[in-house]
Parts: sequence; C-alpha cells; structure tokens
Amino acid sequence: MSTRPTEVFSSVMVALVRSLVVHLLRRICSLSLSLSCAHTHTPKLTRSLARIILSFLFSEMGQGLHTKMCQIAAKAFGVSLETVRITETATDKVPNASPTAASASSDIYGMAVLDACEQIVRRLDPIRKRLGPSAPWKQVVNAAYFDRVNLSAQGFYKTPNVGYDFDLASARTNAERGTPFRYFTCGVACTEVEIDVLTGDLQVIEADVLMDLGQSLNPAIDIGQIEGGWTQGFGLFTMEEMMWGDSEHPWLKRGKMFTVGPSTYKIPSFNDVPVKFNVRLLHNSPNPRAVHSSKAVGEPPLFLAFSAHCAVRRAIASARKDAGLDGHFTTHSPLTSERIRMACRDKFSTCGPLAEKVKGSYRPSGSW
Repeated sequence: MSTRPTEVFSSVMVALVRSLVVHLLRRICSLSLSLSCAHTHTPKLTRSLARIILSFLFSEMGQGLHTKMCQIAAKAFGVSLETVRITETATDKVPNASPTAASASSDIYGMAVLDACEQIVRRLDPIRKRLGPSAPWKQVVNAAYFDRVNLSAQGFYKTPNVGYDFDLASARTNAERGTPFRYFTCGVACTEVEIDVLTGDLQVIEADVLMDLGQSLNPAIDIGQIEGGWTQGFGLFTMEEMMWGDSEHPWLKRGKMFTVGPSTYKIPSFNDVPVKFNVRLLHNSPNPRAVHSSKAVGEPPLFLAFSAHCAVRRAIASARKDAGLDGHFTTHSPLTSERIRMACRDKFSTCGPLAEKVKGSYRPSGSW
C-alpha cells in the first residue's frame, strides 16, 4: 500500500509537534516547585529564577489584594516585590477557602500566606547560616534544592477567639454570649455640601476622612479603598433610589421594579466626587490582632458618607429657616435631588397638589 508524500510529511509534522509539546511540558515541570499556602493560597517557587509564586482562592476585584499578599511574602523571605508572582488556582490546589467578603480578606489570607512563608523560612535558615548572610536569594534556593529541602508549605489560618451565641438564654450581658469580632475599624468624617434650593442639585464641596487602619499594609491602596468606599456610601445615602409600581404609579405594573438600569438607577459619577477630598490615616496605632498590625478596609469607610446626608439635611434646615419654617421635618435616605427640592419649602412646593402629595415626609409613594 503506497503512501503519498503529503501524508508522510503530515505524519512527521504531527510527531514533531507532539514531541515538542511533551518536551516543553517536561521542561516546565522540572523547573516548578510546588509551594502551597493553603486555606487561601498556593505559592510556588521556580528554582531556576528563584521566583515565589502564590496561588489563591480569593477574588481580586480591584481592591489590591494581590499586591498586599505579594508584599507579605516578599517581606517574609526578605526579597524584592518583583520576585513574587501570582498564578491562577482552583480547589484542587487550595481547598477549604473562605469567601472574599466582610473586608476580612487581607486578615485571613495574609496570615495564611505568612504561615506558609515562615515554614519555608525556618527550613532555609540552616542554608543561609552556612552560606552567610550576604548570599543571594537565588543561591540560597538552589542550595536548598540540591540539599533536598522541602520548598513547599501549606499555610492555614482561622480567626482565633471569636464566637457569639445569640440563643444563650442564661446570658445576662452580651459579653457572656461571646466575642463576635476580633477588632473594630474606626474612622471619622466631616463633609461640606452645597444645595440648589430651586432644583435640589447637590454638590459636595469638601470631605475630610480620618481612618484608623493600624499599620497599613499599603497606604496607597488603603487610601484608594477609603475614597471608593466613601463615594459608594455617598451614592447609597443621596442617589440610589429604588422605585416600583403601586397605586400611585399606574403607568407601571404593580410590584414591578422600575429602577433596573443606569437610565433610572443613578450611581455616583466623576461629578459627584467631592471638589476637595482629604483622606488621612491615623499614625502610630498598631493592631496586634491582624497581620503585620494592620486593619481591614473596604466596607468600613462606606458609612462615613452619611455625614453628607446629615450636611444636606442641615442645608435644608437653613433654607427652611429662611422661608420662616423652624419646626421639625422628616427626610428619608436616599436624600435625592427631588426630595431635597421638596423639603426646601416655598410657594412652588407648598401649592395644593404638591403639598398633599408629600404630606410632610418628602418620600414619594412607590419609592424607598
């Protein structure tokens, strides 16, 4: 049976490609040393480059978690940040991971990374003593490899001394029920706003925020988180109104959500950021209950934006006083432009139909 030259050539090329793929795979496997940092991470060290590769099961969503974990690993090994890399992972590498939530990721995953790194550091100590303190990192790793030192480790961490029993009938105080939190993240904010009493338009002139984040792992990232959290809270308390159909909105099916997209549900944009935004971190306030004396950041700054809501309410009170109204009035969150306008009472907002609609609450029916 004869074979055409094209078929022979194709068979040879397939064999060569398969051989090349196998060769490459074998080469990669021979250079990679698995180093797992469990509970949330699996670092790896490549011997030829002495790289530290971390694998995690948390979600990096722009909060800078990758950078912070690389910093923790680099500090533990005493190497530059460029030596550390992040790789994708899955549950077959790092099982039993915790969710990326509650602003606790840096605490939990950071301690797991530190635990794994410290195990390897202890194994490398004899090598470093033998080679001397000035030995390059790559030389230490290669020496450890040929000495058959285990360059992999699994790090695990769970928050200690926390737990709260809501159903404890014999408890007379909350302290007897347990300790629900490891520590608290605190902050203060002061906000200056300006409102247009005719349109209800709102402009934040200045916002000052001071946060206690212990010894920040990365001040640049944390300040960005504070700015983002505050801005998100500003939207929560002054813009993001949900509206659905009811008897006051016959044009909308009863119970149907109306604010389902960006055309109806408004979130903060560039123009809503304070004209002057000052963020500071409290110095000399270490937190011994978290990794490297740091504290959680992300959600804590959100509620500080309620200062904007309070400032708007004071501005409304000033406008009402100018109109001769000094009595109590009610406002609801979010304090949108419509509600600001209707709360600033004048001859337009106090006419018969409008006065009957708002009934003093400035909360339109069918909205929340």
